[in-house]
Amino acid sequence: MTHQSSTQSVPIVSNVPRHIAIIMDGNGRWATRRFLPRVAGHHKGVEAVRNIVEACIARGVGYLTLFAFSSENWRRPADEVSLLMRLFVTALEREVAKMHANDIRLKVVGDLGRFDARLRDLIANAERRTANNTRLTVTVCANYGGRWDIMQAIGKMVAAHPGETEFTEEQLAPHLAMAYAPEPDLFIRTGGEERISNFLLWQLAYTELHFTDTFWPDFDAAALDQAIASYQQRERRFGRTSEQLVEQKKAS
Repeated sequence: MTHQSSTQSVPIVSNVPRHIAIIMDGNGRWATRRFLPRVAGHHKGVEAVRNIVEACIARGVGYLTLFAFSSENWRRPADEVSLLMRLFVTALEREVAKMHANDIRLKVVGDLGRFDARLRDLIANAERRTANNTRLTVTVCANYGGRWDIMQAIGKMVAAHPGETEFTEEQLAPHLAMAYAPEPDLFIRTGGEERISNFLLWQLAYTELHFTDTFWPDFDAAALDQAIASYQQRERRFGRTSEQLVEQKKAS
């Protein structure tokens, strides 16, 4: 199933975001400020993921997308990259059974070919096991980049339409890595930085952006509620005027 594009039609807007996408930033700085090794921040960050997954379920969010490891994160020190890979393996081994028991579907998107065979097998098994769960879809973006996503989608689209030289959004959309999910309603970045960092470049076209200084390990249900409250104050026009929104509300 491919969801409608916000640039092609006006999505249904609900009070609670249907889809929240998060850049989980600040694990290392959280640890450094406590005179702890960066690894401690990453371990604490996994706990924060667990808490936010539970909070999203409680609030009726349908899709949660987490930027775990970007295609640019390979530039980090080798020992930290190695640690993050081991942490990913451990999280999959420990969390998937709990996710399945709670009716959570897990998806992992990105250029997974660079990961070792064991990690790829764990990902494939986790996706298979949880494929029919419907309570919440948690997507982990790993070795993911927005430009990579667009380019791989273009390649698949061209292959699917041999001989054609002009294409539409509708032809590209099914080949994007997250074609199974609606576009995010709310984007959150923790850790004080205010940029997109090559995350979901296509999908964030009309997403409401929320930036917070809170480091990811400290981001809890109360912080999520603040982000949702900020979202609820936004006027989601999708190219229309405020007056049109007023008329729409009157009509409904």
